[in-house]
Amino acid sequence: MTIIGIEERAAIREGFARLVSEKASEADLRRTMMSDTGHDAGLWKEICDMGLTALLVDPEYGGIGGSIADFEAIMEEAGAALLTAPLLSSAVMAATLLSSASDGEAKARLLPGIASGDRIAAIALTGDKGLWTLDDIDVQARQAANGWVLSGSANYVLSGTIANLLLVVARTPEGIAVFEVDPGAAGLDVQGLDGWDRTVRLARIGFDKVEGVPIAGLDGQAVERMLDVARVALAGEQAGACRRIFDITIDYLRTRVQFGRPIGGFQALKHMAADLLIEVESATSAARSAAQALATGAPNADVLVSLAAFACADAFHQVAATSIQMHGGIAFTWEHSAHLYLRRARVGAHLFGSSDYHRDRYVSALELAA
Repeated sequence: MTIIGIEERAAIREGFARLVSEKASEADLRRTMMSDTGHDAGLWKEICDMGLTALLVDPEYGGIGGSIADFEAIMEEAGAALLTAPLLSSAVMAATLLSSASDGEAKARLLPGIASGDRIAAIALTGDKGLWTLDDIDVQARQAANGWVLSGSANYVLSGTIANLLLVVARTPEGIAVFEVDPGAAGLDVQGLDGWDRTVRLARIGFDKVEGVPIAGLDGQAVERMLDVARVALAGEQAGACRRIFDITIDYLRTRVQFGRPIGGFQALKHMAADLLIEVESATSAARSAAQALATGAPNADVLVSLAAFACADAFHQVAATSIQMHGGIAFTWEHSAHLYLRRARVGAHLFGSSDYHRDRYVSALELAA
């Protein structure tokens, strides 16, 4: 792992923040989210040119070799802008999973493309229940005369409709394994989901005896490790979005005048704003602490990851929902940004496990550590 200093990390974040402010404005977001693919190829190229897709890939494979602590800072800026790019699916999940493999040939063949951004990878993992656990994996893999074939389905696949590389988590007679699948393979059926939030594109993928190539060294433990990294990245995204909608709301309270004075001066709204600020700061602290713990292999990393997973999701939803109330009727209009954040908050609350699931994991981890 490459050690990226605090100043260098801040510079990377500042450069990315400048890019999204210039190329991923709300107008850009709305145009992209209403497109067929929900993907801005031009913006993605600029993100790749900055090296962000290479951040979690080892230098041996064309990457930078940074850590999730470095990427969490990037995800805060991505969340603030409600970015629609496939950073989470490809640059975080796929890069992390493949980096754990012992299959040198597969890593040499696939990781450089992920690092450059030429490959957009999607992870097909959870079943229709969306539990994001190993028990919820529906795809079955068996050996046939000419290799492995996969049958079943995977749901809620991030960036599944635009991916040119699928990594499929499946059950085999020996346990959990991961397979490389060509998105154009015979028997594969990729259907985009009509989600409530068009800034997050999900897909359901059906497998009817689809050929897959196993990637050596990837098992259930590797998948669980990848999910924890994804949860921390998502927590960073939620913390960043949480802070942005809070700032938008505070600006509104300062400028909206009623009864001859800014409404931010009303005591009830002051109290509401103070409560939201606590949620914002708590979410930010939880995400960053979990990222640092996971990056350094701290013994309490599992505790902090579970804490961040439910704390950031809940804080984002509370701040987004309350901001709509504090804006009044204007926030219910399609033209206002507040409901875009609420939609993202509600979708994110169900990715990689529910808040209740992570609370249970948090309590269990605390009990084991006691």
